[in-house]
Amino acid sequence: MSTSVLKNAFRTSKGCSITSLYRMSCVKPQTIAAAQKTYVTKVNGLPNITPLVSSVEETPEPIPTTVKGTIPTWIHGSLLRNGPGKFEFGNQHYNHWFDGMALMHRFQIEDGQVTYRSRFLRSDSYKQNSERNRIMVSEFGTLALPDPCKNFFQRFLSRFEMIKPTDNASVNFVKYKGDYYVSTETNYMHRVDPDTLESKQKVDWSKFVAVNGATAHPHFDPDGTAYNMGNSYRNKGAFYNIVRVPPERDSPEDTLEGAKILCSIAPRDKSKPSYYHSFGMSENYVVFIEQPIKMDLFKIVTARLRGKSLNEGIYWDSNQETIFHLIDKQTGKEMPVKYHAKALSTFHQINAFEQDGFLMLDICCSDDGEAINNFLVQNLRQSGEALDEMYNTMSRPFPRRFVLPLNITSETPLEQNLNTRPDSTATALCRTKNQVFCTFEDLHGEDLKDYGGLEFPHINYARYNTKPYRYYYGCGFRHLVGDSLIKMDLESKKFKVWRQPDLYPSEPVFIPSPNAEEEDDGVILSVIITPAKDKSTFLLVLDAKTFEELGRAEVPVNIPYGFHGVFKSSA
Repeated sequence: MSTSVLKNAFRTSKGCSITSLYRMSCVKPQTIAAAQKTYVTKVNGLPNITPLVSSVEETPEPIPTTVKGTIPTWIHGSLLRNGPGKFEFGNQHYNHWFDGMALMHRFQIEDGQVTYRSRFLRSDSYKQNSERNRIMVSEFGTLALPDPCKNFFQRFLSRFEMIKPTDNASVNFVKYKGDYYVSTETNYMHRVDPDTLESKQKVDWSKFVAVNGATAHPHFDPDGTAYNMGNSYRNKGAFYNIVRVPPERDSPEDTLEGAKILCSIAPRDKSKPSYYHSFGMSENYVVFIEQPIKMDLFKIVTARLRGKSLNEGIYWDSNQETIFHLIDKQTGKEMPVKYHAKALSTFHQINAFEQDGFLMLDICCSDDGEAINNFLVQNLRQSGEALDEMYNTMSRPFPRRFVLPLNITSETPLEQNLNTRPDSTATALCRTKNQVFCTFEDLHGEDLKDYGGLEFPHINYARYNTKPYRYYYGCGFRHLVGDSLIKMDLESKKFKVWRQPDLYPSEPVFIPSPNAEEEDDGVILSVIITPAKDKSTFLLVLDAKTFEELGRAEVPVNIPYGFHGVFKSSA
């Protein structure tokens, strides 16, 4: 969750009712968009969560946990988690949540028992900072000050250098060619041993394909082929690139060998491309969402000279529409039709699938994009009215579906709703032969607003990614971080909730049970932390079908609130 490439330079006709707006051809897209508002529920008395964004010590050797309840004995493997774990060096502090040094976690589950270990990623950033006991490498929201050991002239000249990309890979665990890596959004990843969490090799995307970064959320075909995205900067400006990595390896030392750029997409404004944290993928298409969170490349390139951090080059432009680009995975060609929507911001997609000539794109999104610059450490550590005000001014993320018609031709009628799917309130109106304006339908009932919306979505990925599905899981956000676990049924729009006072769950990870027949046969794993009691972390295991607690493994250490992770099976 740091930042990708940042770090490398209706009018209606008379009689139309609100209910009919979504289905009738008299509808004009601007008014539909204006009618779609984010739910906001104001809260008061939010508890202080400073311990969740504070530095901790690593636990490099496995330690036992105390199991309460029952952890199914069929679970064999490790939950690997990643996120920031150190927020200062010496008397210098990081400004942004995304800046903290990567701390990797492993919860090993065997025979109903759990052990825990953690280790800081020995990135170049971490080692340089540790050696000098000060912040030597700039991060997303923190500009490293000139080295006081240099003379005045050297310190002066250093201001004219571009900020170099960090290798502080604190966002996720990802898998390429059978190996596990920790990743951020710059061009650097680290191959790690998933058992010991030791750093094995620093890998540079730009040595294999012409990109200046890659997301920490790749997608995978059933055969293991990986897809990712990264920006490149050329004489003609910035480009978004779709990258494909083959599943095969020619030698044990292989990393990203064979990676190729599948397609390059020109931004609407090549000097101000969009920021993106992830992308969507259906069976036949990669879906890139060009959102109005913009990166001012001039400000980013001149950040050090101006004494500013990289995040100050990112801004939200509510006057721009969101554009969905579809790229054919087989041919690598970008489809000529562009799908537009009102200004939205998104960090994570839920799923995308094709059915009856439509592509359903399910995403978690909100109606403004200011959040990325709200997660300063000082904001997360606020208390009282200041904390309440910070939360209450933020737009909530909600799960929504866009229905993109795939068979657009020169004969397609203009200004008529092309979405013919039954029981769907999403719309798609052709503006021109190459532009369709879309509005979303909610993938939830109104009661989700009482839980602050939903983020960190997860599905039964192995069996239902790119396919029609019924269930998704996520965190409710009635605080600045997740404070509940939610299971949503897309058929009924009803959900189940796990929530307890002063407990803050991580992103839910679904694990299918052996010989599973139904989509939700399995368990949900989530790491639960609390600011109310010292060393009271536990790994929670829920029955994915009933959403009832099966057991928990209590860990006698403090763990900060992290970002993402994966389950590595050893069965």
